[in-house]
Amino acid sequence: MQVFQPVAQKERILSLDVIRGFSLLGIFIINMISFHSPFLYIDQYSWWKAPGDQALFPWIDILVQSSFYPLFAMLFGYGLALQYERSMEKGADFFPLAVRRLFVLLLIGCVHAFLIWSGDILTNYALFGFILLVFMKLKGRALLWIGALLFLIPQLFFSILMVLMSLVDQTGVAFYSDLTNITSSIEAYGNGSFKEIFLQRVEDWYNVNGPGNIIFLMLSILPMMMIGAGAGKLHILERIHREKKVWITLLLIFSGVGLALKSLPFTVEANVAYSYIQDMLGAPFLSVSYAILLALLLINRKISAVLKPLAAAGRMSLTNYLTQSIIGTLIFYNYGLGLYGGVTLATGTWLAAGIFFIQVILSEIWLSKFRQGPMERLWRTLTYRRVRNKQAGE
Repeated sequence: MQVFQPVAQKERILSLDVIRGFSLLGIFIINMISFHSPFLYIDQYSWWKAPGDQALFPWIDILVQSSFYPLFAMLFGYGLALQYERSMEKGADFFPLAVRRLFVLLLIGCVHAFLIWSGDILTNYALFGFILLVFMKLKGRALLWIGALLFLIPQLFFSILMVLMSLVDQTGVAFYSDLTNITSSIEAYGNGSFKEIFLQRVEDWYNVNGPGNIIFLMLSILPMMMIGAGAGKLHILERIHREKKVWITLLLIFSGVGLALKSLPFTVEANVAYSYIQDMLGAPFLSVSYAILLALLLINRKISAVLKPLAAAGRMSLTNYLTQSIIGTLIFYNYGLGLYGGVTLATGTWLAAGIFFIQVILSEIWLSKFRQGPMERLWRTLTYRRVRNKQAGE
């Protein structure tokens, strides 16, 4: 029996790689804040004091914050669905390889989370990817509907509940800065030994991924993966040029809803309730609008030529994502330059944009000489080696 293989260059979808590259920039801008500041523990609406930071923060909060992780999750599901379909066409055994592939990603994520940076997303994508495999035999429309309902029903319920709580007790949903954890973060990352940094990293990871948050994480990531997988089975990105008017209309709807919901902390009140609606309900709508916008723009040849370099960064998304964490922590943690807590929001954002620009160039150069990025190559090798050994009779 055949086994499914990595996607060949001629089979790659430009829009998928461009959107993935664009997502890397958005993710890096947000991650950069956590690299240089105790972002987990601050009241972000009152923390930034410099005029430039105060002017920049609303743009980041509305357009970037929480809007790219859902997009990346949808792309993850889209890619998995394409692999599933290709394996079915070739009569290959998809699920054993998919499980092994996700297990390798989980191992890479664990190394990243506990030895590099606590804000890792790979472990969650791998874990929820295992759940997604259970639904992979469903048709595309079924995956879209289940994913949409699994996203909307819980998030609408929790959003209404949070708003009611804010009406009953405003102090219960007020933001505050956790001075204890802020102090420990600055001391560990800015001045601590590798052991102290490791312990702080584990604590930060647990505060986000512990039992109290795992359900919310699953309800924010798994539905997006299912929507992406459904879109992949329907080949939406490949067909979007055929129904431009429909997708332009959907773009206006999704972007309008997304921007309205994401602006709530600024138009209504900056508290936990409206921030929850902003991130958990509004961000996915904006994520979808970004994907539609890029796919429509890529129909134009001139714009496609301008955006095409992003595809190289997208093809090396794992390498670039991990490299961003390595560079960010080396700049700000004490075992590197030790600049933690010492830069402004604006400086960190420009730094992220500059590093990403260099990554795009380096990705183009690397892929002109090699078929895959180094981490993609390692992921492929660890996934497929055992299968090839068995085929060789070992």
